[in-house]
Amino acid sequence: MEIITLKRRQDFQSVYRAKGCRKSSFTLLAKKHGLKNYHLVRVGFTCSKRIGNAVMRNRAKRRLKEALNRVLPNFGCAGWDYVLIGIPQKTVQQDFGVMMKELSQALQQIHAQKKHIRHN
Repeated sequence: MEIITLKRRQDFQSVYRAKGCRKSSFTLLAKKHGLKNYHLVRVGFTCSKRIGNAVMRNRAKRRLKEALNRVLPNFGCAGWDYVLIGIPQKTVQQDFGVMMKELSQALQQIHAQKKHIRHN
């Protein structure tokens, strides 16, 4: 599984239309990307100005990225796009262990929903 970063606005907007999972310190959105390179996992991070100044937004993105790098190999699926959205005052202040636990739960919930929908 190869992980690359989403950069184009069009790719982000495609994932924004997908269903997601809100946790206390972030929101996770996920969607199958349908590219020929099915082994790719594409990830993106969004932190609005409500998070704070540039320093706080960058800190929030770094925390989200590190949590995703640690959790995604175990709970992510190849062929998917993931976008993590920071939540004001929560993403930066949340305990990192709790954030990783919530991320693993969110990934499991997302993929359980998708599998359930496909079998009906």
